[in-house]
Amino acid sequence: MGSFQDITSIDDFVFPAYVAQPTVVPVAAVVVLQEIFGVNAHIRAIADNFAKLGYLAVAPSTFQRVKADVNLGYTPADIDTGKALKAAAEAIAPQVMLDVQAAIDFADTLMDEERSAQVSKRGKVGIVGYCWGGLLTWRAAASLTGISAAVPYYGAGMTVGAELARQPQCPVLVHFGDQDTGIPLDTVHAFAAAQPAVDVQIYPANHGFNCDQRGFYNAPAAQLALERTLAFFTTNLVAF
Repeated sequence: MGSFQDITSIDDFVFPAYVAQPTVVPVAAVVVLQEIFGVNAHIRAIADNFAKLGYLAVAPSTFQRVKADVNLGYTPADIDTGKALKAAAEAIAPQVMLDVQAAIDFADTLMDEERSAQVSKRGKVGIVGYCWGGLLTWRAAASLTGISAAVPYYGAGMTVGAELARQPQCPVLVHFGDQDTGIPLDTVHAFAAAQPAVDVQIYPANHGFNCDQRGFYNAPAAQLALERTLAFFTTNLVAF
């Protein structure tokens, strides 16, 4: 359904993003932030599904500054590669966030072009991310512009340290699994206590429960999280 298009950041860095457009006038736009495995089949499928539901979806390659065109699977070797790429990207986190902002701006502009000919009311942009993308989504909610709603899924690192103290500038819904050893449940509870305005949802599931290509996939949890995400986006993004 979608295709890759180039986006240019404010520092003139060019990176690809997978863009999935609905067959109808988009009700809103969603930026989809990747796991540590790149803009792979799973992330592209998520973007395609948002497009089927009427959203313009943009999934930027947030690894592009450290390695081009990353497209990994979920083998142990892929996990090791992804972790190394994440570490390299975290070392230049401010530049990565420039790319996320550029993707938000791109989604906003493209959506406005699609809507303006038929709908007078301007649409809104949301952001959703998984794994490392969940952490980036949390940072985006607190530090970037043009976002009307944010949904991090199991963002490792966002429940501890300096991340815990961030102040989101838009409504946030967060999904965690209570069996996720990478995000201990006590830190999730600490996050919820520190962020009373954030809607924190906890599932009987492990890390990566939304990904149907991983062993920890949990269909009931994934479906419930999606239903809550769509309801959240409808409330905060959709403009007719």
